[in-house]
Amino acid sequence: RYPDLSDVRGQAAARRALEVAAAGAHPLLFIGPPGCGKTLLASRLPGLLPEPSEAEALETAAVHSVSGQGLDLSRWRQRPFRAPHHLASAVAVTGGGGNPRPGEVSLAHNGVLFLDELAEWSRHALETLRQPMESGLITISRAARQSEFPARFQLVAAMNPCPCGWAGDPSGRCGCSAEAVARYRGKLSGPLLDRIDVQLAVPRLPPSELRPDGPPGESTTTVRARVLAARERQLRRAGRPNAQLDQAQTERDCALQPKDRLLLERAIEQLQLSARALHRIQRVARTLADLAGEECIGTAHVAEAIGYRLLDRAAPPA
Repeated sequence: RYPDLSDVRGQAAARRALEVAAAGAHPLLFIGPPGCGKTLLASRLPGLLPEPSEAEALETAAVHSVSGQGLDLSRWRQRPFRAPHHLASAVAVTGGGGNPRPGEVSLAHNGVLFLDELAEWSRHALETLRQPMESGLITISRAARQSEFPARFQLVAAMNPCPCGWAGDPSGRCGCSAEAVARYRGKLSGPLLDRIDVQLAVPRLPPSELRPDGPPGESTTTVRARVLAARERQLRRAGRPNAQLDQAQTERDCALQPKDRLLLERAIEQLQLSARALHRIQRVARTLADLAGEECIGTAHVAEAIGYRLLDRAAPPA
């Protein structure tokens, strides 16, 4: 039904980030040069997610039935995977029209919204994602009426590190200035990046790691078993994935030891992160502990979660 994760060669860190994102329903951003496997990795996410419940399947079907695109019964109880082009308008993303219809954020409800070439999207289209990423709903206001559609999607995005795509590559082929790199990455607003829990660099692999006779990576079935076990712990504890915890639930379920709280506070101060980012790092750390089957969040979980704030901690390369 879904493409298998074993097709992805190498990229152990990116595979780990994909597993973490799937386990806690965290938004995910891959940053790397062309052809390194960002899209390939993103397309494997739906297969790692738990099967939707009957209620979720009905919600998804209802959205598609009013979208004008019709229902595909062969995809019943499969999570949507939407991948609109980066030239799509804000209306195409959010929905609208004289008789408002759901847009991509709603068509991805209970599934995955994949945005490739993230820095090439219009700023206006990207900013419209902020409301549904927080509330799981999108409100479309018109002069005569107001419509509300569900939009509880998991965002997965990919982008090049610079305009030419090769910043930081060992080949040294990037000719972009530091100002050009900063300007390129600056197309993504701070509030939007705040909401992306897992940000990871995906490097270009050497040819030796792409050999067809090389050892295959773990399969979707193997990784999905760990994801389901972690998600089950979250549902028993709070009734929802970690990424959807509110502030009170975060403080209750993602409590840190004093030394780990100090580590996180130092990182927040050094990176000049927001309170929202602080809470999101705690939720990712909770997911890492859930994947490890541990009741308490440890120092290693906090440190790994901080490491996923790539665009917050990495200065653009010269």
